[in-house]
Amino acid sequence: MRVHLITAESPASRRLRQGRLIQFPQLTMPLIAALTPREHEVSHTDEIVEPVRFDAPADLVGITAPTPSALHAYDLARKFRRRGVPVVIGGPHATALPEEATRHADAVVVAEAEDMWPRVLDDARRGKLEPVYVSSRQASLAGMPAPRWDLIKGRRYGKSVTIATRGCPHRCDYCSIPLLYGPGTMRYRPIDEVVREVATSPTRAVVFWDDNIGANPRYAKELFRALTPLGKWWTSQCTANAARDEELVELAARSGCKALFLGLESISQESLEAANKAHNRVDDYRRLIAFLHRHGIAVHLGIMFGFDQDDVGIFRRTAEFLDEACVDVATVSMVVPMPGTPTFRRLSADGRILTTDWSKYDGKKHAVFEPALMSPAELEAGTEWVARRLYSPRSIVRRLAGSRAGVWWNLPRNVGYMLAGLSNAGPSWNPAEHERSSGGQIRFTNVPR
Repeated sequence: MRVHLITAESPASRRLRQGRLIQFPQLTMPLIAALTPREHEVSHTDEIVEPVRFDAPADLVGITAPTPSALHAYDLARKFRRRGVPVVIGGPHATALPEEATRHADAVVVAEAEDMWPRVLDDARRGKLEPVYVSSRQASLAGMPAPRWDLIKGRRYGKSVTIATRGCPHRCDYCSIPLLYGPGTMRYRPIDEVVREVATSPTRAVVFWDDNIGANPRYAKELFRALTPLGKWWTSQCTANAARDEELVELAARSGCKALFLGLESISQESLEAANKAHNRVDDYRRLIAFLHRHGIAVHLGIMFGFDQDDVGIFRRTAEFLDEACVDVATVSMVVPMPGTPTFRRLSADGRILTTDWSKYDGKKHAVFEPALMSPAELEAGTEWVARRLYSPRSIVRRLAGSRAGVWWNLPRNVGYMLAGLSNAGPSWNPAEHERSSGGQIRFTNVPR
C-alpha cells in the first residue's frame, strides 16, 4: 500500500508560528513511518513546511493532530475520504475524544500506536478497518527503530529527533501525558540502543522529545555518560526536580546538553499547588536557572497564566522575573483545559468552559474558559503583553547578556519569537500603565474584546 502520513497544523497554528527561525520537527510520524513494514510505500507531509497535496497517490492516510488543529485534521480527512481514500486519525485529541474523531475518520487510534499500527495496516489492506483501535498494553521501548529522518523536510535545525524515555511520574492537572501514556508511569529505552541511534543521526544537534528525560536520575546519568564520547549537541525537557541534581546537570552539560525546557508554569506557589505541581518550588527558581547557566545550558521555560489563584498582577510580576532571572527563552501561554484532563473536567463541571471550538485552544490568542480573578479579555491581553515585552529588543539583549549560555542558539530563537509576535500582534496593553487598585485587587481598565 501507499501510506501517506500527515502532521497536521491548522492555518491559525501556522500563522502563530510563522517567522520563528528555529522550529523542531515532531517525532510522531517519522516514528510511525519507521514502524511501517517495508512492503508499504510511505510519504509524509508536515504542514509547517509544506501544504497537503490531495492528488498525491495514497491507499491510506494517517493524520496526527493536537487539539488546536483537530477541526483542521477533520477537514483534511473529509477531503481525502471524498476521494475514496480511507483515513486513520490519532494523537492527543483523538485519544481524549475518540467518539468525536470516529465521526470524521474511518478509524481512530487511541493512545500509543506501536502495538496497533501493524494491525491497522493489515486491516486497511483487506478493506476492513475497525472504528477504534486501543492497545491492550503499553508499548515496549526496547528494539524501537530509528525514526525515518529522511522524511523530515525543510528543517535546518534538530532534524535528528528521537526519545530515550516515555512518560512522566507526575500528574499535573492540566497535562495530557497521563492520558496518552498512563498516569504516573515511565518507560526507558536500553541505553546502548539510544547511543547507537544518536551516533548515526544525520545532524550534530539532537532533540530528545522526552517528556521528562531526568525523571530517573540513575538512568539519566548513565545515559549522559554514554552520550559524552559522541560529541553531539542535544536538547530535551525535564522538571525542576531533575535540574536540581547537580551531578545530573554536570553530566548533561558534559554530554552536549545545550538547552533544557523546564515547565515551571507559574511564579505563584499557590497556583502550582492547586494544579498538583507542588514539586516546583518558586523560591528556588532563580538559583536553578543560574546553576544551569553556569554549566552552559540555556533555559527554555514554559509559563502559563490563568490559574484560579492568578489576578492580573501576575503578568507584571512574571515579566519582571523573566528579565531579572535572564531566562533565555520562554513559551508564554494561557492555561488550556485540554479535553480528558482534570482541569477540563473541573472547569466543565463548574460551567466555566466558554467554547468547545477546538481551534481556539491555542493558549496564545483565545481564553476558552472563565478565569476566577480576571476576565477572559484580561487574560488574553495580559498574556500577549508579557510575550511582547519578553521578546522586545531591550529584553532580549538584557537576558542573553546575563545568561551567556548558547547565545548562538538563543539569539535566533528570540528574534524568531519577536518576529512571530509582531506578525500576530493584538492590542497593546501595559499592565503597569493600566492597573488600578480596587478592594485589594488589581484590575485592567478598558481592555477590549
